[in-house]
Amino acid sequence: MSTLPPALAAAVGPMPEGVTLPLPPVFDTVEEERQYRKEQLAAGFRLFGRFGFSEGVAGHITVRDPENPDAFWVNPFGMSFGQIKASDLILVDHEGTLLSGNRPVNRAAFVIHSQVHAARPDAVAAAHSHSLHGKAFSSLGVPLDPITQDACAFFEDHGIYDDYRGVVNELEEGERVAKALGGHKAVILKNHGLLTVGHSVAEAVWWFITMERSCQAQLLAMAAGTPQLIDRETALITRRQVGTHLAGWFQARPLWDQITASDPDLFD
Repeated sequence: MSTLPPALAAAVGPMPEGVTLPLPPVFDTVEEERQYRKEQLAAGFRLFGRFGFSEGVAGHITVRDPENPDAFWVNPFGMSFGQIKASDLILVDHEGTLLSGNRPVNRAAFVIHSQVHAARPDAVAAAHSHSLHGKAFSSLGVPLDPITQDACAFFEDHGIYDDYRGVVNELEEGERVAKALGGHKAVILKNHGLLTVGHSVAEAVWWFITMERSCQAQLLAMAAGTPQLIDRETALITRRQVGTHLAGWFQARPLWDQITASDPDLFD
């Protein structure tokens, strides 16, 4: 029988010999890992565009450079999510110095993501955008409730930043956002939107997509009546099943397959 990590073994049950599931790749060289991360980042932006998460020039996803962990790849300022290619990405360090690329970085992207990456060495990737339901839900200043299985991924695993002061331009505010995130996988930025992190681009992007949908589900449920909460013990058990790093990476696989098949130019 094949051996799987517990997060997947519980979902699929015993597997016959020779039957496999994809797992996060391992690389022989830093160059190979860098190219993979850039391609994943470009695919993440295409998915954000496909899901309608763009709002003018707002929004950014970042991934650490595997050779220089104090630098991260990010989208060029003012470029459509739906057109970003791996070759378009720019590299900046935590001081905002442009290390690779020929277009500027969004100041807010640098301020927020540099501080998140600095505070969370485990956060390989971070995602933020002004998605419709995320920003609507953020105006309530309340956490997501465990009212669905998907929402349980965030149960007692997301923070709230409740000190909105306009467009983020100062490092001090980026530090406060990072503090509100803490050790969680996500933070709700009050009157602003959502931010998620992960051990991979795929994980961070998946948490953002499913958190946005969980915000939508809670808004709909609250409009219809009084949502019934899942009890704490069950919510924690469910989080251990659907809220792990590997679960986040794996749940993104169908989306990556779809976007890379429909948008092969993202690899350019």
